Amino acid sequence: MSTGILLITHPGIGSAMLSSARRILPDCPLRIRCLEVPNDADPERLQREAADLLARLDQGEGVLILTDIFGATPNNIARRLAEPGRVSVLAGLSLPMLVRLFNYPNEDLDGLREAAIQGAMRGIGQRNGA
Repeated sequence: MSTGILLITHPGIGSAMLSSARRILPDCPLRIRCLEVPNDADPERLQREAADLLARLDQGEGVLILTDIFGATPNNIARRLAEPGRVSVLAGLSLPMLVRLFNYPNEDLDGLREAAIQGAMRGIGQRNGA
């Protein structure tokens, strides 16, 4: 068993990130699904759909939900589904974050959450000077 991953994002973002990550690392055994939230969608219906996806993804190790923007509708849906020890939510989905997760398919929920955070932080480059 492994931890599942659910991407809840604005339209086009989750599927593009997942497609790009799979091009970089095509052999990822993680169970990952995307739920994209249109601007005119019914949040209650999408929350039910997200809960159904969670149930399918969770094989006893929990699910990490990644959203694109903190405070936006996809993140609000995800936060309502958070459950300590079973469902963790992180906002700020990035390609480095997702690729990092692909490298840690056997981590538990806490380990996968930390790997995602490290991937996001290490994915930010900075150069000082001219």
